[in-house]
Amino acid sequence: MGNETIQQCSGCGVKLQTDKPAELGYLPQQALERTPVICQRCFRIKNYNEAMSVTMNNDDFLRMLSRIGQEDAVVIHIVDLFDFDGSLISGLQRFVGNNPVLLVVNKIDLLPKSTNWNRLTNWVQRQAKEHGIRIVDVILVSAKRNLGFERLLDQVGNYRGNRDVYVVGATNVGKSTLINRLINDYSDMERELTTSRYPGTTLDMVNIPLDDGKHIVDTPGIVYSHRLTELVAREDLGTLLPDKELKPKVYQLNDGQTLFFGAFARMDFVEGERQSFTCYVSNAMPIHRTKLDRADELYEQHAGDMLAPPTKERLADIPAWTKHQLRINRGSATDVFVSGLGWIRCNGKEGAIINIHVPKGVKVITRPALI
Repeated sequence: MGNETIQQCSGCGVKLQTDKPAELGYLPQQALERTPVICQRCFRIKNYNEAMSVTMNNDDFLRMLSRIGQEDAVVIHIVDLFDFDGSLISGLQRFVGNNPVLLVVNKIDLLPKSTNWNRLTNWVQRQAKEHGIRIVDVILVSAKRNLGFERLLDQVGNYRGNRDVYVVGATNVGKSTLINRLINDYSDMERELTTSRYPGTTLDMVNIPLDDGKHIVDTPGIVYSHRLTELVAREDLGTLLPDKELKPKVYQLNDGQTLFFGAFARMDFVEGERQSFTCYVSNAMPIHRTKLDRADELYEQHAGDMLAPPTKERLADIPAWTKHQLRINRGSATDVFVSGLGWIRCNGKEGAIINIHVPKGVKVITRPALI
């Protein structure tokens, strides 16, 4: 086949390629024989009513987002509750204009059943406001357990009117599951996938036709390198990403004590009254307690064996650690959040000084306690 004929996907218009399955425009070599020639993402939407995640870098992503502000649309921003501050697109407001934003918070199945969901919703609203995002509603869902979707569909119905629905989110937040649910509820997919009709669009979005002639627009997932989960080997994701309800681990510490989270991160309790710290991390994450004055030496000698995962070989591929010094204010209910690892709730009322050591670039912040 001449190269000319396979330049673009006839479903979404993106440039086709056969090398990188996770990136835009991928199709297997043998699929070039099909007519029409469409990328794997379009093929799966058309034939199986399901979307798959693809990714793009930050600059391209922001360029793509800026188009949404020029449309009259509803925006669904999906975030991961476990990595809330790491998966929120903080500059979103600049791009979406006056379009209503529904904030969908996935993975609520990781919190205890006894969680006060109203309080959690208020917390999410405050955090979104803190990040400058105006939202019309917060919808708590679990893609894994199929919870919360009825309410989401109701709200999409309430806000959509005669408009397209854009779905945006970082990688690994459950975007595909959400899109697939929307496709099944809103679209019969009998028609061909259409190319975008908006002028000047470079088509990295997939437009899924709805029964009323409008579209669900699936945007690629943005890769945030400030999440620990983006820096580690695939083999170690199972340790970092929880797949069932978190079992918080509580440590009573004196100042001058350290906790290692495998060889991924370390927390030093530098100064403060004896107090407890509650670690909300994956149940698979090994935590090792030691004295602060032994911590450097312990890491030197045992990173990759006693302190693992990752293994020594895989550790070599992760950036060296940087230290973040944090002050926990007296009388505050505060989490120390590490993107991709989870968070540590500081329970003392007298305040504390804490150092967090993580691979360079990983986001570390303090925030009002989630639980």
